[in-house]
Amino acid sequence: MIEVVRSGPLTTVQDLGRPGYAHLGVPHAGAADLPSLCLANRLVGNPEDAAGLELTFGGAALRLRAAAWIAVTGARLPILVDGRPYGMNAPLRAGAGALVELGVPTAGLRTYLAVRGGIDVEPVLGSRSTDLLSHLGPDPLTPGDHLPVGAAAATDAGWPGVDVAPVRALPAEPVLRVVAGPRADWFVDPGVLAGQAYEVAPASNRVGVRLDGRPLERATRSELASEGMVTGALQVPPNGLPIVFLADHPTTGGYPVVGVVVAADLPLAGQLRPGQRVRFRHVR
Repeated sequence: MIEVVRSGPLTTVQDLGRPGYAHLGVPHAGAADLPSLCLANRLVGNPEDAAGLELTFGGAALRLRAAAWIAVTGARLPILVDGRPYGMNAPLRAGAGALVELGVPTAGLRTYLAVRGGIDVEPVLGSRSTDLLSHLGPDPLTPGDHLPVGAAAATDAGWPGVDVAPVRALPAEPVLRVVAGPRADWFVDPGVLAGQAYEVAPASNRVGVRLDGRPLERATRSELASEGMVTGALQVPPNGLPIVFLADHPTTGGYPVVGVVVAADLPLAGQLRPGQRVRFRHVR
């Protein structure tokens, strides 16, 4: 078991999500930065779809009730195990009773912790992910919670086989590639999207990244019937300021989508933090 001593601003259980239920109104959910979660799992010898922890702005402290291999990836932050500092993107062995403390990231927003065996909470619709929009899966963690760990964590098969994984630093001002449409023609000049730097608004969350900047002007005042939404969709509400949909986004929406962030850049979108600047670049 893992005991939550401090939960930080927001810590949730996440895996690769629950695809295949959008027609029922159930979001995909899952880690906002999937490659970081997958890397953490690989570092401790888990399959990539094992459940781990996603920390928003760090700040958590966890006590391991049994010795286990753990790894921390994603947004860089200080790691202390019983007061001793450790590095990121590397497997580390923590003894029974060890206190793992995670600080505040210096760049990026979301950090991932994997433990060998995975977080073994009860799956809902085939996933252990916390979905903040539809309230599926386990609740966000609070102090005093106890998380079960899969049986593999109780066995010591030696080092997982990797000392440290090289990971590229997160850019200070990311550029997200966008495919135009499907409602780009609803705007006077959709090129405004790529012609400026937007600032990430404080109201952003796992549902979507809200942006501040020059609004996109609508070319039509018509109403749009609700249509399907995908992760990465840039939906534009009446104020003209785009919202980048993330993992917990609704499956349908009635505001026009000016473009969609390409799948390869979604992890960068998931690491955007309030006050950070971001740019967009149109691609075909």
